[in-house]
Amino acid sequence: MNVHPRELDETPDRDEAEAALKVLRKWAVKASDTEISQLDPAVSRLIPGLSPVNYPDLSRNYPEEFNIDEVYKASLPDLQNGPSSLIRGAKQQIQHVGISNFRLPIRFHRKHGDDLTLETSVTGSVSLEAEKKGINMSRIMRSFYKHAERTFSFEVMEAALNDYMTDLDSMDARIQMRFSYPDQVASLRSGLMGYQYYDIALELIETGGQRLKIMHLDYVYSSTCPCSLELSEHARSTRGQLATPHSQRSVARISVVVDCDADCLWFEDLIALCRRAVPTETQVMVKREDEQAFAELNAANPIFVEDAVRLFCAELQADHHVGDFRVIASHQESLHSHDAISILTEGPTFESVSVDPRLFMTLFHVG
Repeated sequence: MNVHPRELDETPDRDEAEAALKVLRKWAVKASDTEISQLDPAVSRLIPGLSPVNYPDLSRNYPEEFNIDEVYKASLPDLQNGPSSLIRGAKQQIQHVGISNFRLPIRFHRKHGDDLTLETSVTGSVSLEAEKKGINMSRIMRSFYKHAERTFSFEVMEAALNDYMTDLDSMDARIQMRFSYPDQVASLRSGLMGYQYYDIALELIETGGQRLKIMHLDYVYSSTCPCSLELSEHARSTRGQLATPHSQRSVARISVVVDCDADCLWFEDLIALCRRAVPTETQVMVKREDEQAFAELNAANPIFVEDAVRLFCAELQADHHVGDFRVIASHQESLHSHDAISILTEGPTFESVSVDPRLFMTLFHVG
C-alpha cells in the first residue's frame, strides 16, 4: 500500500480524522501482532477490542529493596500543588479543607493530680484561596505530630496551628481535638466513688488575623418535668391516686469562648459550673439510699428545657473566664415520642440563622 504523506502544515478536519481511524481499524484486521506492536501505543489503543501488545510489561512484585533519592523524590507528581488550570469547577475560595478524625494519644493537664493520656480525635483544616488547586493534607498531620509528645494546652495547639499555617501557606486555619475526659465523682449518700466521662472538645480558630479559643462540653443530667410533677401531686392530694412525674436523660452542649486574658479555665471548672447550674447530673455508682436521694434531688430541681438553658446561662455570665457562649439542650422525653430542645447564645461567635439538620441527634447520649 502506497501512502502519500500530507503536508505538515495542513491541519486535518474531523471528517478526515474519522476516515483515518477507519483506515487504521481496517488495516488492523489483517495486521500481525508484530506489526501492531510496532505502532505508537497511543495509536494502538484506538483499535477496538484489542489489548495493546506493546503495553509495558510491568512488574507485579513489591520492590522491598527500592530506595528513593532526592532526584527521584523531586520527580514525583504533585497534582494538589498544580497550577490553577487544573481546578475543576468554580474558582472559588474554600473555607475549610483538611482532615477529620485522625487519632493519637495526647497528654492533658488536670487541675489536680498527674497529667492524663487520652485517645484524641483531631480535625485540622485551612482555608484555600480561589486560585490554588489544593493542599497536601498529610502536612497537617505532620505538623501536629511535631507537638504530640507535649502535654497539650491551648498554647501547644497554637504552636501546631502556626506550623501548619506556615507549611500550607494559608491565612485561616483551625484545630479541633475531641476526647472523653474522666472525672471521679462521689455518690449522693453512700460514699461510693465512680468515674463519670465527659465528651470534651478544644477548638482553636484563626480567621481574619484573630484567634479564638473555644471549649465544648457535653453535660448529661436528669430533667424532671415541672408540669408532670405538679399533676402527680394533684392526683395524690385530691384523689389519693399514686402517680409519678416523668423525667428523662438530658444532654446540654456547652460551648464557650475562653477569655485569653483570664487565668486557665480547667475542664473541671466547666464541669463544676454545669453541676451548679443543674445539679441533677446522672449518677455512676448507686445504692438504694443514693437512688432515693436522686429522686429527692430531681423533685427539688424540676426543669423545663427553657429553664435548663437559662440556668446554664446565668452561671456562664458570672464566670470571668467565659466570653461568648452557646448552650444547646435536649430533653429526650419519656412522655412524648419526640425530644424537647432549646438553644441560647450570647455574643456573635455562635449566632446562626440555620441549624445543622442532625445537630440534636448528636446530643443523644449512650451510656
